[in-house]
Amino acid sequence: MIARLIGLLAVAWGLGFAAFMLFLAQPSDVARTDAIVVPTGGAGRIARGLTLIEEKRAQRMLVTGVAPGVGKRDLAIAFGHAPAIECCVDLGRQAVDTRSNAEETAAWVREHNYRSVRLVTSDWHMARARMELDAALDDNVTIIRDGVPTEPRLRQLVNEYNKLILRRIVLWLGAER
Repeated sequence: MIARLIGLLAVAWGLGFAAFMLFLAQPSDVARTDAIVVPTGGAGRIARGLTLIEEKRAQRMLVTGVAPGVGKRDLAIAFGHAPAIECCVDLGRQAVDTRSNAEETAAWVREHNYRSVRLVTSDWHMARARMELDAALDDNVTIIRDGVPTEPRLRQLVNEYNKLILRRIVLWLGAER
């Protein structure tokens, strides 16, 4: 009986992992949202968000999880786009992980009364980031997924998938850290 249960769980995990890999987020073609949110931590995320701001595809952008001491000038030096950064980018410094990125974003969205948010993050990170953001936001806010294509290693995908499963279980049970 136990061996069957373990086998069933292994098959379910394997099928879920295959689906996770097959449905990695792609860049979105949605024309416009009220805001853009970019969690730090992955190549291409901030550059993608800045390009979208310059294309006027949102009013403002939040970069959440910015390290202490990093300012807008540092972003302009690293990524260019100085005019877009000065006018339209807010730096969030409270977040340290995906869950706190979502909480920081939700407070910012409420403060500005936004109704649609484009989440720009790595393709492999999108499922968990979207799940956390959906749990933190009010029901009347639409989240648009905008994945930044990457070439993740298998180990990174397995780790992310396991985090996604564990966090989903915690949210289903209503338990928090």
